[in-house]
Amino acid sequence: MTPYYEDPLVTLYHGDCREILPDLRGIDLVLTDPPYGIAYQHGARKGGVLYGSDGVTIVGDDRPFDPSHVLKAATRLILWGANHYADKLPASRGWLVWDKRGPDGPVNDQSDVELAWTNFLATARTFHRRWWGGIRGGREQAEGRYHMNQKPVALLQWCLSWVDPAPSLVCDPYVGSGSTLVACKDLGIKAIGIEIEERYCEIAAQRCAQEVLPLGAA
Repeated sequence: MTPYYEDPLVTLYHGDCREILPDLRGIDLVLTDPPYGIAYQHGARKGGVLYGSDGVTIVGDDRPFDPSHVLKAATRLILWGANHYADKLPASRGWLVWDKRGPDGPVNDQSDVELAWTNFLATARTFHRRWWGGIRGGREQAEGRYHMNQKPVALLQWCLSWVDPAPSLVCDPYVGSGSTLVACKDLGIKAIGIEIEERYCEIAAQRCAQEVLPLGAA
């Protein structure tokens, strides 16, 4: 396989992770935000009801998500959005909770929190970072938004902080805009990413190379 992008810490492949994952070796943590199988449509909402879609969708989200190929990839896993496919996962007490309102944010039309399933923690933990609509905390507020379901780099670094011993090789098989790869690179952790859409491969590669411009920039 020829990487789409590669540097001393990050390797990125363009393709279907179900075809690429079986050929990868040495992964000791999967940290990813896969399609949830909820046919999500990006757009404006009021009272939780979509009333204006821009037509942007997520590849694979139009059918129920089967995590079996991901579960085989590593002994330790952190899977975001797992509340949408929890019936296909082993029972776990170790959930990670991202409070998107921040410490004092109001209730809004979007979900207050997002949940991640783990198979190695015995307790639930909460991360606070304001993130709804155009309001975002941390580096992404200045850097830009590149994917409708983009996660903050700080959130993913917080996820990695709970992995003990620290992982030597992390894989994100649904890399999107590359936040997991950026988080790992910032921490000096080797990472492999896989992304099926080339437009996001380009964004992820540019972010890892620290040459990225927000979508739509001249």
